[in-house]
Amino acid sequence: MLNPVLKLFMKIKIGRFHMNRGIASLLIVLLLIVIVVGGIAMLIPPVVKEISTLVRNMPQTVTGIQHLINDTIEHSFLRNVDLNAYYRQFDHQLAGYAQKVLQGLSTRVGDIIGMLTNVTVVTITVPVMLFYMLKDGSKLIPSIQKWLSPHHAKEVNDLLGKMNSTLSSYISGQMIECLFVGVFTSIGYVIIGQPLAIVLGIVAGLTNIIPYIGPYIGIAPALFVALTMAPNKIIWVIVVVIIVQQVDGNIVYPNIIGKTLQIHPLTIIMLLLAAGHIAGIGGMILCIPFYAVIKTVCEYFFDIYRIEHPVDKTKNE
Repeated sequence: MLNPVLKLFMKIKIGRFHMNRGIASLLIVLLLIVIVVGGIAMLIPPVVKEISTLVRNMPQTVTGIQHLINDTIEHSFLRNVDLNAYYRQFDHQLAGYAQKVLQGLSTRVGDIIGMLTNVTVVTITVPVMLFYMLKDGSKLIPSIQKWLSPHHAKEVNDLLGKMNSTLSSYISGQMIECLFVGVFTSIGYVIIGQPLAIVLGIVAGLTNIIPYIGPYIGIAPALFVALTMAPNKIIWVIVVVIIVQQVDGNIVYPNIIGKTLQIHPLTIIMLLLAAGHIAGIGGMILCIPFYAVIKTVCEYFFDIYRIEHPVDKTKNE
């Protein structure tokens, strides 16, 4: 996916200096780090501001929820229902759940430290791996081809090229789609005055990585925030999400991802259901690119088979 950028950097000449592959790879990695760190630094102040606003408004939010509950209790069809019993039961269950959570946190300090360690290791190793993949990635296919006959070496080169094209198209398209959904959902939330607009927009963009199901996951926290902090915004939240998803589903996704993968929507839904049951959220995220690669491999070998075993139409006549 970054090869076009790498080739562009390698064309740079300043006097007698010619940028080689190693320097170009290092510059790309540093540029990506600057973009990621800069993006996070730009997002932190508004996110912190919105969270601080949420904390300051918490008493008002709780009061609003209490008024909503009281208004609901006073409704005619609930007057004969003993809601106090349900409330006591819920309060007891909530206290028990909170106690279990606290106990779990105290016993899982090691797990939390391990998770933070893993995040730190990944943060350090990913740029290093990316550097070597850019610098020496072109040597991978020749190193495989030297063990094969010329005929099979060409087939392996073609197959790996198709797989790389499929994955690159999917990953770059998914990044563009998630960025589109996140940015325009945030803008829509800001326009309607939705609390925590930027945070909820980021959530919508991240959850959109799961096809079809992601938008429903992304709208859930927005509806909850609207219900507790600004009930009059609920309809507008739904309108914003519908508009963004319609533009995404009818314009962005078909032109960026759909034309490349050519996977039927029913197939995607079945894959998501199966992957979610087997491997949870991670499986739902990875199943589509994995299936796309398998599909590319199968189509490639089927094309080879058809070339090597052509159908003799004269036998059927």
